Amino acid sequence: MLDEIDAVDWDSIPGPPDWYQPDRAARGLRALSEAANLVQAAKAGSQLGGGGIVHDHSAAVFPAAVVAAPLLLDIAQRGHPAARDTAMGLLDQALSSYPHAGYTRVAAPDGTAIPICCAIAHRLRDRTDFLVGLGKRGKSLLADAAAHWRFEIRECVADICDTAAFGILAGYFPDGLQAAEMQFAGAITVLSELTLEYPSADGSPEACLRVFARHPGELPPGALLFPAECGDRVH
Repeated sequence: MLDEIDAVDWDSIPGPPDWYQPDRAARGLRALSEAANLVQAAKAGSQLGGGGIVHDHSAAVFPAAVVAAPLLLDIAQRGHPAARDTAMGLLDQALSSYPHAGYTRVAAPDGTAIPICCAIAHRLRDRTDFLVGLGKRGKSLLADAAAHWRFEIRECVADICDTAAFGILAGYFPDGLQAAEMQFAGAITVLSELTLEYPSADGSPEACLRVFARHPGELPPGALLFPAECGDRVH
């Protein structure tokens, strides 16, 4: 666990000056991974919550929270019960807090600039089995993460003036008309009106979205869709 934490160059992760403190991120995670009682876990949590990955008093989240999320999940799975509770609280706070202007996204290897909340939600979904096993608290965190849905376009078919986009849906797509941002090849395009044409069946992630007033050529396979409101979140 310590090797994984120390392998991260926390200083290289961007964050708002005078708010993000990379040394607190590193020290806090190390301390939380080694915490053996409630007091130690609380002290570690105060470092992480006082500028390490979030800022408690201003309800702000930093890009470092995305990197820290899988480490916090590991601590929750392997650590002391007090450390698990602290880690879960930090994950919940990071998901619900808003980022500072200029530091609202994290870069993925493919060049996609993902909103911080969506990136954290994606990492939580990667550990669905573990979180479900925690009971009510883990399921509640997954339910919050589901609101930060993600849709990958696989194929599109014209339907009169609209397009039926077939692909893979992660999270919960809400009822009614929604707005989304589409990311492809480093560019972001706002899609003002889309709706769930039909949901996945039998637990399959496959779904179909109707995108209004767009033709298939505007919706390339491999493009990723996120809730537009997530891209607009700013502290």
